[in-house]
Amino acid sequence: MTSPSDIATRIADRVEALPDPKLRNLIAIAGPPASGKTTVAIALQKVLNARGMATGLVAMDGFHLDNSVLDARGLRDRKGAPDTFDLGGFASLLTRLGVEDEVIAPAFDRARDASIGSSSIVTADMTTVVVEGNYLLLNEPGWCDLREHWAFSVMLAVGEQELENRLIQRWLNFGFPKSEARAKALHNDLPNATRVLENSLPADMTVSH
Repeated sequence: MTSPSDIATRIADRVEALPDPKLRNLIAIAGPPASGKTTVAIALQKVLNARGMATGLVAMDGFHLDNSVLDARGLRDRKGAPDTFDLGGFASLLTRLGVEDEVIAPAFDRARDASIGSSSIVTADMTTVVVEGNYLLLNEPGWCDLREHWAFSVMLAVGEQELENRLIQRWLNFGFPKSEARAKALHNDLPNATRVLENSLPADMTVSH
């Protein structure tokens, strides 16, 4: 299996060859849940910084709707589906990254299952920003408009059985019993993964691992 650092190096080679941006190049790392987006994005940020390219990192997960909002809308059991994110807020952030010197963004604390506002800073010297999330290339109304922001896009593709194994293990790691972990993965996570794999716009680079 290709390691995250190897994938990051391959992506970095392509990013390094991009034309100089007016302000910033936004690099999309998309893929289904449990495809390794966060790990690859962090590795890519490190590689690019090591090459002298000041690079920030933004996660789409920072725009999860709060659990209280999801409860009010009857969507808690579908958390992670496209309609459980603040798409407008996320799109606004991407626009700001293209025109503002410093941008402050939220992040997601998976252990607390909550978004943490104003916890990530993209500074004026960062001419590259890695953006990671499930639906960055989703070919559905609203989401498909995000494509205009990407200087370069990557899709991480993983086989369905491997995704199922990873998703179940993720819930096990959070202390859920095996039957409940499997139910959570099959009821919500895997349908979201299939949606990404079957209904995303073409990426500039696809990595199967």
